[in-house]
Amino acid sequence: MPGILILDDDPDVALAARLALRKLGAVAVRHAPAELPAALDELAPDVLLLDMNFTPGASDGAAGLALLREVMGRRDAPAVVVMTAYAEVELAVQALKTGAVDFITKPWPNERLVACVQAALARRAPPAAVGELLGESAAMQSLRAQIAQVGASEASVLILGENGVGKELVARALHRASPRSSGPLLAVDMGALPEALVESELFGHKRGSFTDARESRPGRFVAAAGGTLFLDEIGNLPLAQQAKLLAALERREVTPVGSDRPVPVDVRVLAATNVAEAELFDAKRFRPDLLYRLNTVVLRVPPLRERGAADITLLLRHYLAQFAQRPVEVTPDALAQLTAYGWPGNVRQLRQACERAALLARGPVFTWPDFGLAHMAPPATEPAPGLDLAQREREAVQAALAQADGNISQAAKLLGVSRAALYRKLDKHGL
Repeated sequence: MPGILILDDDPDVALAARLALRKLGAVAVRHAPAELPAALDELAPDVLLLDMNFTPGASDGAAGLALLREVMGRRDAPAVVVMTAYAEVELAVQALKTGAVDFITKPWPNERLVACVQAALARRAPPAAVGELLGESAAMQSLRAQIAQVGASEASVLILGENGVGKELVARALHRASPRSSGPLLAVDMGALPEALVESELFGHKRGSFTDARESRPGRFVAAAGGTLFLDEIGNLPLAQQAKLLAALERREVTPVGSDRPVPVDVRVLAATNVAEAELFDAKRFRPDLLYRLNTVVLRVPPLRERGAADITLLLRHYLAQFAQRPVEVTPDALAQLTAYGWPGNVRQLRQACERAALLARGPVFTWPDFGLAHMAPPATEPAPGLDLAQREREAVQAALAQADGNISQAAKLLGVSRAALYRKLDKHGL
């Protein structure tokens, strides 16, 4: 179960956040900055929700930024979402530059908070692996060469690939290779955003523009000014919102919800999706004019099963050493099964399997059962004989739910479908 730690000196705010997030994982609360190091050591949370001010009347976020720098200096740093009662663009940008993955302003709609933390959980990567596209296969060498060639340009890039292949790592590599590398890189998971909040999140809103808009707040385009905006899972954006995104990209300006004054923006936009490339050209699903605006360059990230045994072995040893923090060995039989396994969740699934093995293995040498894959699909990539399509779909849904610990959003990502589509499949198969 994912771990979430909330650090806020206001007990009421911390309680409200804990209640809103309790369905996402194990939620712990601390109120004083001095408690943070011990809590990180004890709990090893996946996500830290960090307040930025701890002194009455303070609004500059200095205390929160100092804590954020300390957290990012840790080898086991969690994904950090910063929160403040003051919707200041400069503070949000500073936090993003320091290493936060996102920001949220108080007071928040609960669905916005949940979506924000869900996205942080989904994209969490260990600090040692952020930006590293490990692998020596021909496909990975070609991908790194393309990143080096395209990164220095201002071109929009569309990153294609299955869930878990490392599309966000590609976006980070492109950002680092660009003249905008000193600016913020802000990632937005479009699949995790409720449709009603898309405009507010991307373009911002003015105070009083809708029921919960108690304070004005900047949108992601404004917060990422001078840097890069990464729109992950862009294929999940509804058609009506696609038109508004296209207008913002063409005019290079956004209009906050509740305002009639456009705000100029200066960002490079990267986008990614797990939707099959052919489906993107279906006008009923994705606007062709928006697609052509986003896909000046297309980078295709290969699935792990196509990268070969050498890349799988390299990644296994990298993640096992990272999680075990000691020299590791894998039995020859386990290594053979791991390299033959289909890895439907790609590198993300491999990383999780290595983390599980490092936590639960009883001996110094890891065996096949230690990785927790035996109950999932068999290693063979060929379809099992005698199974009809409905049965195979049911088993795939069950496997995804098991891997995601029942989290619908995560299971939908593993299957490459929307949450609505997954709910329909659950109903169809009586799950």
